Amino acid sequence: MIPIGGSLEDVEVQEETSRTYGIDFTSGKATGIIDGLEAVKQAVYKILQTDRFAHLIYDANYGSEINGLQGRSQGYVRSEIERRIREALLQDDRIQSIENMQINITGDEALVTFTVASIYGDFKQEVNANV
Repeated sequence: MIPIGGSLEDVEVQEETSRTYGIDFTSGKATGIIDGLEAVKQAVYKILQTDRFAHLIYDANYGSEINGLQGRSQGYVRSEIERRIREALLQDDRIQSIENMQINITGDEALVTFTVASIYGDFKQEVNANV
């Protein structure tokens, strides 16, 4: 027998929490539980430090591809780094936008600074890329 008359109007939808283990990346130790803006900051750092497609534990949407642009023109490098950072970070539902991106290329290294606008607030982020 097939039930008739079900309704989804009474279902309460709960927002996923942002709680996670805090990590001190210099010592390699967990620091307790973090939430909100601190959890987003840690997620951004981890996404940018993880090479996409390199680790089977992560799906194809996790990580970044900001390295590997050696030998390309500076114009191409600038546009690709900007696109790749936006693409990597906007996979996280807590991140609303990436703003004020500045890319300084010196030799074979690019220093990228930008502002991450999240649902918990904004913060500045910096990342190095090999070009």
